[in-house]
Amino acid sequence: MEKNTFYLTMSDGYDIFVRTLKPQHPNKHIHILHGMAEHSERYEQFAEVLCAQGYYVTTHDHRGHGYTAANNGILGYFDLENGFERVVEDVREILEHLKLQDLGKPILFGHSMGSFIARRFTQKYSMQIERLILSGTGSSSLMHKAGHVLASQLVHLKGPAEPSKLMNQLSFGSFNAQVPNPKTEFDWLTSDQTVVQKYINDPFCGFVSTNQFYADLTGAMATLDNHTGNVSIRSDLKILLVSGTHDPVGEKQAKGVLKVGKQLVDAGVEHVKVQLFEGMRHEILNEIGKEKVYESIIRWLEHE
Repeated sequence: MEKNTFYLTMSDGYDIFVRTLKPQHPNKHIHILHGMAEHSERYEQFAEVLCAQGYYVTTHDHRGHGYTAANNGILGYFDLENGFERVVEDVREILEHLKLQDLGKPILFGHSMGSFIARRFTQKYSMQIERLILSGTGSSSLMHKAGHVLASQLVHLKGPAEPSKLMNQLSFGSFNAQVPNPKTEFDWLTSDQTVVQKYINDPFCGFVSTNQFYADLTGAMATLDNHTGNVSIRSDLKILLVSGTHDPVGEKQAKGVLKVGKQLVDAGVEHVKVQLFEGMRHEILNEIGKEKVYESIIRWLEHE
């Protein structure tokens, strides 16, 4: 396989860091959207597995993340205004620039925050993708609404680019509280302690995001659950939701994941599948036994 990295300039002049993995004989294109406080390189193993199956895999570091932030931004910060929508538009512009028409429409894969970005992209541009995979997603709650009010107040009181330790504790702290006898503050991610330690040691992971970031993200959640937005998704789009039953983002026993699936079905999407992996935490691609997750996703891509 051929690996490549480069920067793409968006319509507002912002440079986005992009990775590509090209097999010798590509037959499909899949684009991966990473989660919050991490970056695209963490999906390399999964990308290599897909590449071995003939998938041309592309991904990028969102604004405020990874090498994109290192080059021209602040970790944990999208933009001053409409940051979440801007990140969604980045996806559209990147896919348009790649222009792999000979491989057909791309498949979009989003994990955690990446799944939220993917869901909003799909509300707006479902005709532009072949399939959608949502990993570690969740639904809006009263906590998100309260969080939006609090984060918005912090933007005015302390500034948009100020790291929000309070919001960080309310989100990540609450997730880790659901893990019995945690050894680190990031045990909620996966039960594989090697992965957790590597995450802790990575300067592009686990950082404290800004007040404006939290205002953007919590504000977007209501939009994702909006029936009018979901009705705009083309009815024949095939959507797969995958999650661990012990993923706090998806709530207890994946209650939030099932809620998202039902919202999509109620909006008229005809092919929605939810697959849960017993005992797995948030990062099912990095869990002990992750091979069965890879196999399940590829089986869905190839045979359903």
